[in-house]
Amino acid sequence: MASRSHRLRQDDKRYVWHPFTQMQDWLRERHPIIERGEGSTLIDVDGRRYLDGISSLWVTLHGHRKPAIDRSIRAQLSKVAHTTFLGLSHPTAIELAKALIRIAPAGLAKVFYSDNGATAVEIALKMAFQYWQQRGGSFRRKTRFIALEEAYHGDTLGAVSVGGIELFHQLYRPLLFPTWRIPSPYRAPWDRARRPDPVERLEALLRRQHDQVAGLVMEPLIQAAAGMLPSPPGFLKAVRSLCSQFNVLLILDEVATGFGRTGTMFACEQEGVTPDLLCLAKGITGGYLPLAVTLTTQEIFDGFRASYGEKKTFFHGHTYTANPLACAAALANLHCFQREQTLKLLQPKIALLRRELKSLRSLSHVGDIRQVGFMVGIELMQDRERGEPYPYEAKIGIRTILEARRRGLIIRPLGNVIVLMPPLSIASRDLSRMVRIVADSIVAATGG
Repeated sequence: MASRSHRLRQDDKRYVWHPFTQMQDWLRERHPIIERGEGSTLIDVDGRRYLDGISSLWVTLHGHRKPAIDRSIRAQLSKVAHTTFLGLSHPTAIELAKALIRIAPAGLAKVFYSDNGATAVEIALKMAFQYWQQRGGSFRRKTRFIALEEAYHGDTLGAVSVGGIELFHQLYRPLLFPTWRIPSPYRAPWDRARRPDPVERLEALLRRQHDQVAGLVMEPLIQAAAGMLPSPPGFLKAVRSLCSQFNVLLILDEVATGFGRTGTMFACEQEGVTPDLLCLAKGITGGYLPLAVTLTTQEIFDGFRASYGEKKTFFHGHTYTANPLACAAALANLHCFQREQTLKLLQPKIALLRRELKSLRSLSHVGDIRQVGFMVGIELMQDRERGEPYPYEAKIGIRTILEARRRGLIIRPLGNVIVLMPPLSIASRDLSRMVRIVADSIVAATGG
């Protein structure tokens, strides 16, 4: 008789289509089927244990099966699992909105709920566009957006329109609205070419076109899905200054960077920046349930207040807006940060991770190691002296993470970049073990 795990694998291959996965490869290979989690560990149906080196795609903060979050969800489940937020409200969403505004950058005043990061960005784009349209007069010319090259803001069409990763986005260009772009501020160590200064490019663009620009959207401090590309100190602050000078709304996408990932609750805190719109998701529920929010200022909110007949309502929402179970998880997540001093305890682990990563620099195929807080990208190069990347078809990132999996670590690559983003709660010994496994896996995959 076939084992349970064998039957599950057969059914998975027969019925399921996985995201960001070449299914021809999937159908040939054997992959873990995760059944349980404990702390920083995932356990598959065969009982094999793995360190969760990417927080189950950047969402788990305090570990799997966190008792405080479990209790909060159970308590909410005993009241109501879901009630619409269209024309109604519920206590947990109100409490969560209040808690989010208390910890958000000063000046943000209102919370609009949704269910995922791409949707949070879509909402910010639509709010910015509609805000200027409702201001009337010459402001109605402000219909365009500015984004960074190599940007990633999600996979819905509005988010893809401000995205800039050719592999993900190029095919869909005929479906998208046009976006102005400025260069990514990251410079690779092997890049000797003269590059335009992104701040100067932005200022020149705004001087010419500011009357047509509704908003600028970017990730603060680091472009995550682009391969963990950090920006230099002061870049975010300079962008904020230019947006204010030229009357352009600043939209910060902290879907990946929020909730402690960069070492502070929100990345924009590190440069004292308040955006006009702030997009949050991923870690908001501690890795439990889908939830997202778009925070904005009182001024933008007031731009939508009018008599019913003026039709200035923000006509956007979805069935599970502000789902009570998700809000309960998010509220418990914030309580964990406060009660357990998560951010304070994270600082020595960030320093330990930086020290451990230094050992990888001696590996001949490691071209760059990029770290902002607990967000790490390790770029593998075929020839790092000449800046020669591995070809896409070599699948070097995939080969490396499969080697890691055999050694008990689950991670995912971004092309040739190995990404590490463990739970904030990971023990120091497991943090060191994770880096050792990555080193061994890179050697095994690259041959040196």
